[in-house]
Amino acid sequence: MAEYLHLDKVDGVATLTIDRPEVRNAVPGGGWDALHDLFDDVARDDEVRVLVLTGAGDDFCSGADVGGDRAEHQPHPLDSMRSVGRACQTLHTLPKPTIARVDGVAAGAGLNMALACDFVLASDRSRFSEIFARRGLNIDFGGSFILPRIVGMQRAKELVLLADVIDASRAYEMGLVNRVVPRADLDAMVGEFVDKLRTGPPIALATSKKLLNQSFSSTLEEALEAEGIGQAYQFTTKDTAEAMTAFVEKRFPRFLGR
Repeated sequence: MAEYLHLDKVDGVATLTIDRPEVRNAVPGGGWDALHDLFDDVARDDEVRVLVLTGAGDDFCSGADVGGDRAEHQPHPLDSMRSVGRACQTLHTLPKPTIARVDGVAAGAGLNMALACDFVLASDRSRFSEIFARRGLNIDFGGSFILPRIVGMQRAKELVLLADVIDASRAYEMGLVNRVVPRADLDAMVGEFVDKLRTGPPIALATSKKLLNQSFSSTLEEALEAEGIGQAYQFTTKDTAEAMTAFVEKRFPRFLGR
């Protein structure tokens, strides 16, 4: 695994840190496969309830390291982009809640990596940009899919075609982020979200996340059927039985993910 990617698992929380602060945590070519593998590791680990994605130092991630050293034998550009796509797919569909902890720069694929998470929590010094047009490139890391679903098509085109840098307050206004807090309060805010999510019902949360992710491609009839199938299964689980018992006993349920 890439030495600049650190995955720490403590008390049901996996924290994945991109640690290349000298280049604002830009991801080099081979890093996308490594990210995919780490996302997949988190997805498969039954002990992990929540993933927090962040960057070392003063920035989140400035996207791909387009100025980094070039190996003698480079893969075909399309193969490289498919590696980016695999990482995006695995993060976006991860069956567990995901949080992007954003401080400083989130640009290009770094911004879209944050948006592929379920929650984006940002400091007031954060800056965001779909910077691709400035590099003569179209958007990647799922931006063409995710961005219009978050901010609408007109604002998505504004962000992508103009490639402006926007501050945290503007990002919040546009719906790109869930919360903006002073930098000193960012970890506390992340902790509040983590505490709620890691004590939630894993099966129900995973199912709801999947239903929401596929909502724009489903008819109402399909959505209702999928909701029914999901709850029918959950009523057979110990977690739902525990939730009902806890309700009667006026206490918080203890969910085990089964």
